Amino acid sequence: MSLLTPNPGLIFWMLVVFLLVVFILAKFAWKPILNGLKERENEIQGALDLAERTKAEMVQLKSDNEKLIAEANAVRDRILRDAKAAADRTIQESKDVASVEAQKIIESARETIRQEQQVAVSKIRKEVATLSLEIAEKVLQRELKDKEAQQSLISELAASARLN
Repeated sequence: MSLLTPNPGLIFWMLVVFLLVVFILAKFAWKPILNGLKERENEIQGALDLAERTKAEMVQLKSDNEKLIAEANAVRDRILRDAKAAADRTIQESKDVASVEAQKIIESARETIRQEQQVAVSKIRKEVATLSLEIAEKVLQRELKDKEAQQSLISELAASARLN
């Protein structure tokens, strides 16, 4: 049982060595260890603070990006609306110009047709008058040989003149 009960001298020397180790550690090692731990804690805290600031900046940047995207979309939509309106205006102006040109062409064609119709009617009247004169001349030459025939022709002409 001597192994289970320590010798008082051994306990004394163990206590002296323990206190000597504690004194040496307290004098030379505890301050650098505590300073190192404090520096490490400060570095960790700085890194955490930096992470928080970075996170806040990221949130701000995300918000700014969303605003820029919304503004860009609004500008894009406005440009598209303006372009569509300009295209519609151009198309309408082209239709109006084409319509005016078509009306001018139609009026010109109608005028040309009227003029040609008048010329044709005039030619037909001249032809009819010429033919009528020729027919009348031939009829009169044949009919006027006889006195009674002249009287009946005059009566017919007078009767037809009243009807017209």
